[in-house]
Amino acid sequence: MESEDLSLARGRTARARILVVDDQKNMRATTAMVLRQEGHDVAEAADGDEALRMLDREPFDLVLSDLRMAPIDGLELLRRIFEVAPITQVILMTAYGTIESAVEAMRLGAADYVTKPFKEGELLVRVNKALEKRRLLHEVGLFAGEFRERYGLENIVGNSAPVRDLISRIVRAAPSETTVLITGESGTGKELVARAIHAASRRAGRPFVPVNCAAITPSLLESELFGHAKGAFTGALRARRGLYEEADGGTLFLDELGETDTAFQAKLLRALQEKEIRRVGESVPVHVDVRVVAATNQDLRKAVAEKRFREDLFYRLNVVPIRVPPLRERMGDLPLLTAHFLARYNQRHGTRKRLSEAALDKLLSHDYPGNVRELENLIEQAAALSALEQIDADDFDFARIGDRPDGGGSNEVRRLSDVLDDAERAAIQASIVRHPGDLAAVARELGVSPTTLWRKMKRLELSADLARSSSRDG
Repeated sequence: MESEDLSLARGRTARARILVVDDQKNMRATTAMVLRQEGHDVAEAADGDEALRMLDREPFDLVLSDLRMAPIDGLELLRRIFEVAPITQVILMTAYGTIESAVEAMRLGAADYVTKPFKEGELLVRVNKALEKRRLLHEVGLFAGEFRERYGLENIVGNSAPVRDLISRIVRAAPSETTVLITGESGTGKELVARAIHAASRRAGRPFVPVNCAAITPSLLESELFGHAKGAFTGALRARRGLYEEADGGTLFLDELGETDTAFQAKLLRALQEKEIRRVGESVPVHVDVRVVAATNQDLRKAVAEKRFREDLFYRLNVVPIRVPPLRERMGDLPLLTAHFLARYNQRHGTRKRLSEAALDKLLSHDYPGNVRELENLIEQAAALSALEQIDADDFDFARIGDRPDGGGSNEVRRLSDVLDDAERAAIQASIVRHPGDLAAVARELGVSPTTLWRKMKRLELSADLARSSSRDG
């Protein structure tokens, strides 16, 4: 049987750079020797700290690490590797008594695990499998159409190094059941990342429920998320399931979580820990099978230090951290993004708009404080205003809406985008008057998602305070 394992393991992958991490010198040396005999370039580290220093200095295709080490164990090393080398594959070595921890490592994104003592053939089979996965992800699959469609990555456009790292992290995080915390500036595409994680997970066939926590007033957020009993508060005319229950079996995306207060955070922490919720006005818990993906544009570590965000909730959410890079860190993707947005505009409007070289040069010179969302808005605005099929540099205006570049007065000819914004603003304000304090109802009436409503309100400088003041005035 050993010879059959060896014959299956040999000759499948090219030479790779592998790091073996084990605090037992004999075990580390023996494992490294087996891998060197297969032609791999192998380095050794006696503990997790040394391994991280080596990963900072040079790239590795694969890390083969013991699970039980000090001061950094295999699980912590796995999390840290995600931070410094997201494309690197990780296999954990474990004794029979710690198989549960190895399974947890798989949930966190490890490529595989092998139990000690292992046979040479078994080790090589698992090593080759992990190396093949890395090769496909990095060299072939990451940007192939079938791969992107399979993992729901069609709308994450780009092939720069930051985007490659982002996609690799999404693919590794998706199969696990752990919580994910997505961070990044406004307009970077955090919800796209959350949807891609859901699409590539085992929950893909179940609901994906987005909730913009900042778009719902604090007094209503608990009811919106957890539901309420009939008569639980004024206006609760009937019992209603919350969005947490709507996501049962699927993924709950909590956007702008940093905007919530600590009272709500305590209730969310309990729901995550106990895997059950209590509807407002009820005492009977309801079991809910939900994977939570959260997002924020705030520095939650700073918020924890300032007592604005619960430390225990932060660590409960930050199991798998994913940072979405701002556009200024991936400007090499701008031509691809521009072509993507322009193609989508042409398909929607039946046009054949195209971009001149001068226009692309002008786009490349901009700083994009609004990130990818700003670029998309610029493309749509220029395409709508351009009288010709070719969009030229003069069709782009980076000035803020309503501001004249020359500081002039009110005689300025109004742009189409200004007129559309005024119409949207009036529609949203009118709906808020009809549904005071209930932005979820406003979103339903206007036929948009709560996230889209929040983005429009933010762009049009309509805050949630408007909804609260409308409720008081009424």
